[in-house]
Amino acid sequence: MEVNVNDSNFEKEVIEKSNEIPVLVDFWAGWCMPCLMLKPILEKIAKEYDGKFVLAKLNTDENPATSSKYGISSIPDVRIFKNGEVAGGFVGALPEESVKQWLDKNI
Repeated sequence: MEVNVNDSNFEKEVIEKSNEIPVLVDFWAGWCMPCLMLKPILEKIAKEYDGKFVLAKLNTDENPATSSKYGISSIPDVRIFKNGEVAGGFVGALPEESVKQWLDKNI
């Protein structure tokens, strides 16, 4: 499952939802080349993992309040939320295998 999140629905779509299922949030921006490289990798993995987590995408330029709240300073910044809290994360575009290894440890 994949969802676009923003400042107004982040609480519901990420924090509340993470009490039921892990939510992976991709903090990104359209001008960020590493973000654009990571995007298809995350989308492919989300399909492969078929319901083991929710992929949420937040454009940092359009949603400064949430980006600031979580201290996003470099992108792409990927965080996994479980039980309403950040449970792990990484910064930068990782290769597919590295993302899968990280995800397997965190979901």
